[in-house]
Amino acid sequence: MNELEENITLTSLENKLKQLINRFDEQKGIINSYVQREREWKSSKLDYTKEIDALNDQIAELMKKEDTNE
Repeated sequence: MNELEENITLTSLENKLKQLINRFDEQKGIINSYVQREREWKSSKLDYTKEIDALNDQIAELMKKEDTNE
């Protein structure tokens, strides 16, 4: 290989490496976005579950009071 061919090969490899790094960064961004949305969903699901449980407890207490009044 002469010097020109080596430079072309190195330049080609450098370009391919840059493309791979850019694709990696894009994929990393997509994955991070997905993970963040998943964490937010789980957090809100937990909050809603707690609220539903509290409302179920209130219903159970009201049902008890209703049964004792009859």
